[in-house]
Amino acid sequence: MALSDNMRGALYMNVAMAAFTLNDTAMKVATQTMPLFQAITLRGAMVLPLLVVLGLMLGNLRLGLRGRDRVVVAVRSLAEVGGTALFLAALVHLPLANLSAILQSLPLAVTLAAAVILRERVGWRRMLAIAIGFGGVLLIVRPGAEGFNGWSLMGLASVACVVVRDLVTRELSRDVQSVTVAIYAAMAVTVMGLIGAAFQGWQTVTVAEWGMVLAASGALIFGYMFSVMVMRVGDISFVAPFRYTALLWAIFLGWLVFDSLPDLWTVVGAVIVVATGIFTFYREAKLARAAR
Repeated sequence: MALSDNMRGALYMNVAMAAFTLNDTAMKVATQTMPLFQAITLRGAMVLPLLVVLGLMLGNLRLGLRGRDRVVVAVRSLAEVGGTALFLAALVHLPLANLSAILQSLPLAVTLAAAVILRERVGWRRMLAIAIGFGGVLLIVRPGAEGFNGWSLMGLASVACVVVRDLVTRELSRDVQSVTVAIYAAMAVTVMGLIGAAFQGWQTVTVAEWGMVLAASGALIFGYMFSVMVMRVGDISFVAPFRYTALLWAIFLGWLVFDSLPDLWTVVGAVIVVATGIFTFYREAKLARAAR
């Protein structure tokens, strides 16, 4: 039986989230024995050619940018650099599921930032959902608790960088292809890795470490491909909530690879964040339908 567009979109989103979480898992394993910036550099060196090949396969690879788009892509790439560095630095020290749970607050943060910075209209229901959702984030990081440390703050800071990235992406011209934006971001992150490695140091890479970096690179490209496919099928209001399956993958892989499970308060906080995020998606979709 053929799947509907919505079901295919949901499947693609699940695959994309699994792939992105596999990338995080492989990078966490690699950075246990390899300097962080070296791992970032090696992954970037693998991902960049694959992105170019992907762009050629899609038939829409155009690296030239005009006027304002150059500035927007530059700002977006810098935000990508900050978000990647902060996220991976936190990932080295935090459980995979905990950091993934923090990251699930991203849709709420983007909605809040759009209301405050871009003056987009956000009703009281969504504002209440955002407030409750950030209460869930506080349950996850628990300021003042024994498990709270600077790495939790880095996880939150990475969310702030991604919010900036997503907001400036809205300012891009429609003719700028997503694979072009991804290539510039990957270039910026790779250069950041090289600069960091010059200070942090470089070591001989073992076969196991090469395997982890290769797995991370492949998973990242796979996730990107399916995230592009998601945008082409199904109703976004139906498909978008399935991004939260990343948390389920993070819990599973954290248990399988690192023998680590989130505690009760992290689970409660994550449920609150996911529930309020799904409600926000629902409200935005309902308002969009009403506007049409």
